[in-house]
Amino acid sequence: MDHPSAGSTRRAATQTASRLAVGVVSAGRVGSAIGAALERAGHRVVAATAGSEASRARAARCFPDAEILAPDAVAAAAELLVLAVPDDALASLAASLRFRPGQIVVHTSGANGAGILRPAADAGALTIALAPAMTFTGRPEDLERLAGASWAITAEDDARLIGEALVVEMGGEPEHLSEADRARYHAALVYSANHLVTLVNDTVDQLRGMGVRAPERLLSPLAAAALENALRHGDAGLTGPVARGDSGTVAGHLRALDGTDLAGAYRALARRTAERALDSGRLDPADAEGLLDVLAHPQDKEDTP
Repeated sequence: MDHPSAGSTRRAATQTASRLAVGVVSAGRVGSAIGAALERAGHRVVAATAGSEASRARAARCFPDAEILAPDAVAAAAELLVLAVPDDALASLAASLRFRPGQIVVHTSGANGAGILRPAADAGALTIALAPAMTFTGRPEDLERLAGASWAITAEDDARLIGEALVVEMGGEPEHLSEADRARYHAALVYSANHLVTLVNDTVDQLRGMGVRAPERLLSPLAAAALENALRHGDAGLTGPVARGDSGTVAGHLRALDGTDLAGAYRALARRTAERALDSGRLDPADAEGLLDVLAHPQDKEDTP
């Protein structure tokens, strides 16, 4: 892969790169999908770590020609080294490996910038934080979902353009983030994607518990429409009793949920929804007063003189 200069244009960054020998640590859900995407882009995964039976199966499916080696051997074999380990394991892994000048070292942690790869940078490697805005299940569809996904890139100078080129080669959209913004960026994505799964599954459990035979089928059109409305229309896509200021309906919900695992979460999310509805003008301030009183935490009411 040619290393573009700082003055290179986006066109230069998107040109087809030379074939790189790729090492992946490790072949988990993220590493296997990214390794497969790099192979599809014309690179070659030559080595990977795979500590579990599931990881070995993913490696065999996603990059069957790769050798399964220890982390230091994977690093030694790679021109492009992808560190796809959990966030909390990344610093110790980077400190334990030997890097070399000119090597490209990428990590896939959304929460961390390139600074966590300081041992690699000190050895003369080009370091890049390169995290896709995507959730991974370890299934074959992960690779297809990467096509068109956005990737958060944090790097300096030539490394930044190399990261952009890699993203474009994999069919993604690069987004450049500062080192200081990585944790906030990751928190925002977790707040949306991870909590969405919890919300949906909590709802499915409630529906199933009251005898609904196919709760996923019942919920799917509603949840899909709500997500589409939010992404297309912002706060104008908000519907329901909170946006209307129907405090009696919300109070009934809280009584129905009392004693369940959902009661506290419903109250907190309804309060946040009311705040957004007020700020965007969807909720009338006069209606909001009674609604927020209903949504006040019981402890807050007890403390009120």
